[in-house]
Amino acid sequence: MQKYYKIFMSITIISIILLVYISYKNSSFRSNPLSTEIIQEIKQKEKELKYLVYKNYGLKVNIPIIIDNNINDNLYGYATYADNDIKIVLNKKRFQETKDYMIKYVLPHEYAHAMMFIFGDTTHENGGHTKKWQDICIALNGIKCNRFVQRDDILHEKVRF
Repeated sequence: MQKYYKIFMSITIISIILLVYISYKNSSFRSNPLSTEIIQEIKQKEKELKYLVYKNYGLKVNIPIIIDNNINDNLYGYATYADNDIKIVLNKKRFQETKDYMIKYVLPHEYAHAMMFIFGDTTHENGGHTKKWQDICIALNGIKCNRFVQRDDILHEKVRF
C-alpha cells in the first residue's frame, strides 16, 4: 500500500508542476508581444500577398494587419471594413497554438475578405465565402479556400509525419 501511495504522490506532484509551468507559459505569451521570428514571418507573408494582389489584379494595397489578444477565443481572425477603412485582425492567442496555420491558412483567407471589400463586395452570403471570394483566396495561394477554419486542419498541421 505504501508503494502505491508514493506512486500516487509522485504523479500528483509532477502534475501540479506541469500545470504551474503551462499556466506560466500561457500567461507569459499573453502579456508579451509576438516574437520577432513570428512578426518577420507575418511580414514575409504580407509581402507575398501584396505581390499576388498586384500580379493578379493590378492593385497596390496596404491593408493593416493587427494582432489582437482580446478576440473571442473561437475566432482566428477577421477582416473588417468601416468608414472606408479596411484592416485584418488576427487572434494573438491562436499564434501560440499554431503559428504556421495562422500564417499559411488564416492570413490569405482574411486577405481575400479584405480584397472583397476593396472590390466593393460586402455580401454576407455564405458567411462572405462566395465563389468570388473563393477565387480571390485561390489567387492569393490560400489553402482550403472553400470554407471556414476547421479544427481538423490544425490537428493535421500539428501532427505531420
